[in-house]
Amino acid sequence: MPLVTLVMANGPGFPQGSADHRYELRVVLTPDGMLDPAAWREDANPWPATRSWPGGPPYPGDVQWDDDTGWSLRFFPPQGEQAYDGDAPLHALVRHAGRLRPGEYVTIREPHGVEYAYRVVSTG
Repeated sequence: MPLVTLVMANGPGFPQGSADHRYELRVVLTPDGMLDPAAWREDANPWPATRSWPGGPPYPGDVQWDDDTGWSLRFFPPQGEQAYDGDAPLHALVRHAGRLRPGEYVTIREPHGVEYAYRVVSTG
């Protein structure tokens, strides 16, 4: 599975983006570079994801697919930290997920409802 790296391109408070705000996803892509729901359903293992923000530890998580809502990212807080909704893992909805190829963009809605654009920087 390729490692797809996304860095913040822009959003509220980050008009120029931030290379220090990133997601890394191990996913299966279709030949044209799209996330593959059929491969996700068939895989017995979760597709790993990591959320990295400055000043804090990386959050491990996984990629989720739902036929009604599409792709989302689920993250578990480090030991001793509380998630946004008490015991619930952090979620981020991947919106406008097109091709995941370098130079392409996706929109991610963070758990608090704010959306940010992310640029695909690698799919190696």
